[in-house]
Amino acid sequence: MKRKLLSCAALCLILALALSACGGDQSPGGGRDSVTDPGTVVTPTTPEVTPTPKVDPYDAVKNYWSEDQLTQAWGPDQVVEHLFFHPIIAYPEYAFSGAVSATDQKGLDDWMVTVDEYNKILQNVYDKGYILVAMEDVWSEVTDESGTHMVRNTLMLPEGKKPLVISFDDVNYYQYMLEEGFTSKLLVGDDGQIWAECTDPYTGETFLTQELDATPILDNFVLEHPDFSLNGAKAIFSLTGYQGILGYRTQTDRDVTDPAELEAFEANRQKEIEAVKPVIERLKETGWTFGSHTWGHINLANKSLATVQNDTERWLDEVGSLVGPTTILFYPHGARPDGDDWHTTGPIFRYLQEQGFRVFASVGSESFSYVKTDISAVICDRLHPDGRTLRGSRSRYLQFYDAQEIIDLDVRPDYGYDFTA
Repeated sequence: MKRKLLSCAALCLILALALSACGGDQSPGGGRDSVTDPGTVVTPTTPEVTPTPKVDPYDAVKNYWSEDQLTQAWGPDQVVEHLFFHPIIAYPEYAFSGAVSATDQKGLDDWMVTVDEYNKILQNVYDKGYILVAMEDVWSEVTDESGTHMVRNTLMLPEGKKPLVISFDDVNYYQYMLEEGFTSKLLVGDDGQIWAECTDPYTGETFLTQELDATPILDNFVLEHPDFSLNGAKAIFSLTGYQGILGYRTQTDRDVTDPAELEAFEANRQKEIEAVKPVIERLKETGWTFGSHTWGHINLANKSLATVQNDTERWLDEVGSLVGPTTILFYPHGARPDGDDWHTTGPIFRYLQEQGFRVFASVGSESFSYVKTDISAVICDRLHPDGRTLRGSRSRYLQFYDAQEIIDLDVRPDYGYDFTA
C-alpha cells in the first residue's frame, strides 16, 4: 500500500512538471513570452501625434472674397485712386512742441499726418466703399503685334467697391524722425506679426507697439475688416537706401576709409541685413510690396545722367538685393526727369526704364495716369493726405474723407486753414 501511495505521488509530480513545461499556467497575456524578467525596464510606446498646422490670421484676408463674388469689372478707362502717406507722427504733442525746431515743425505739418488722423482716414475710405488693390495688379506689360507696351488691367471687384492703391514713402526711419516723435523700426513679434519699435520721447522707454505706426495699424485694420482687401492686398513701400530700410542700417558708407572702422561698420551692416530679412519676408507674406524712391532721395529733374546711374546702382545693390525686383519707381519730391514726361522721353527716363522700371509715380492733385507710346512705361500721379491738403484742399478729398473732420487742430501748430477750398 505504501508503495502504491509513493507511485501515485511520483505520478502527480511528473504530471505537474509536464503541465508547467507546456505552459499550463498561462496568463491572459500570452504565457511565458509576456512575462517580464525582473529588473527589465519597460518603455511605454507613445503614439505618434500629427501636429496641428499653425493658422496664419492673414489667410482669412487672402481668402475672404471668392471668385464668384468678384462680379464687377473695373475697366481700363475707370480711375484707380492712389493715396500716399509719409511715416505718421506717433507723438504729435512732442513733434509740435519746443523740443522740435520751428523749421522742422513746419515740414512735419506740411507732409505728415498724425496717428489719430491716419486712423480716421482709413475708417473713412473703408466706409466710402474703397477696397485695397495691389499696384502690381493694376498694370501689366504685354507684347503683341504693335510691340511691347504697358496696359491697364481690368480688375474684377465685389459689387459696390472702388479700387484704391495706398503707398508709403520713406519707410526708412531716418535719424531725424527718431528724434521728433516717430517710431524707430519694424520687426516681427513673438506672435509672428509685424510690430514697431518706439521710444517714448518723454521717458526714454523703448517698447513695441502696433498702435503708433502706419504699417501695423493697417495690418490690424485689414484683419478686422477683411473685405477692405482684394486678394490680400495691403500697400506698397517706397524706399530709399541712404539710411538703410525699415529702421535697419543696411547702407554702405563710401566715406569710411580707416580699415578698422570700415571693418566694424561692415560687421554691423551685415548684422542689420540679417535682422531685416525676416521682416521683409513677413511683410511680403501679408500683402505688402516694394518700390524704389531712389537710393539718395534725389531730385530726378535736376540731376545728371551719371548721378542717376550711380544712385540707381546703389539702390539695386543695397535695397533691391533685399526686397527683390520691382517695376515701380516713385519720384522723390514728385519731380519728373523730363518735366511733363508723358510727352518726352529723355536719357534719364530711358535709362531707368532699361533698369526694369515700368511704372513711374509722381505726386499731383489727381490720380492721373498715362501709358507712353514710344517706350514700355506708364506715368501716374498720387494724391497726398497730409497737413497741406488737410488745411487747404478739402473739396478735392471729399470722395475719401472730410478734412474738417480729420485734421487735429488741437495738436497741430496754428498755421491757419481754408475748408472752403
